[in-house]
Amino acid sequence: MRKNGHDAVKAQAAIDAAMMRRCVQLSAEAAKAGEFPFAALICDGEKVIVEAINHAAREADVTRHAELVAVSEAQRILGTKDLSRCTLYSNVEPCVMCSFPIRETRIARVVFAIASPFMGGFSRWNVLRDDALAERMPEAFGPVPEVIAGLGSQEAETVWRRWNPLIWTIIRRRGCFRPSPSPDAVARHPGGPVRGGLLRKLFMMHGGRGIR
Repeated sequence: MRKNGHDAVKAQAAIDAAMMRRCVQLSAEAAKAGEFPFAALICDGEKVIVEAINHAAREADVTRHAELVAVSEAQRILGTKDLSRCTLYSNVEPCVMCSFPIRETRIARVVFAIASPFMGGFSRWNVLRDDALAERMPEAFGPVPEVIAGLGSQEAETVWRRWNPLIWTIIRRRGCFRPSPSPDAVARHPGGPVRGGLLRKLFMMHGGRGIR
């Protein structure tokens, strides 16, 4: 039986909560592995496509953020650059570097716990919510994703604090991460409309999924 609108919203909220709990748990595992406690999941509904942590320390590569590792692996697993059925979960707001691939792979939803007001691709640079990307270059960039900010933030902050209290204190005092005022302080921002585009249609006719 098809769920009505209210039931569908409740079901999605339950999935989001469960996936964020797993993401926070994964961030603690990242810390034990010698990485900063960053983690990301890419899911299609209840199905987890990929789990990832930072690989920056182990690979000596600053570009190996958890979100980028997850996006890369999800494309490989699914055999496509089109991740428009997917939600990305991250314990910390994706930075601006990670946000462009999120838009390019057309990820439909982004859910994060801790806000990053200096480096974030939502709070600071607004790549995730910049509708002009899809308006001017719909062949390359997906529509504005739905963004849910602050889900599980207190649990995510606990992992950071336990990992290294001194580093966490410095990060907080510098304002690099914005603490959640309460467990219920979750902000929801709806996604934008899907746009076409002549170039996208032409590329699709020739088996492509973008201009790159």
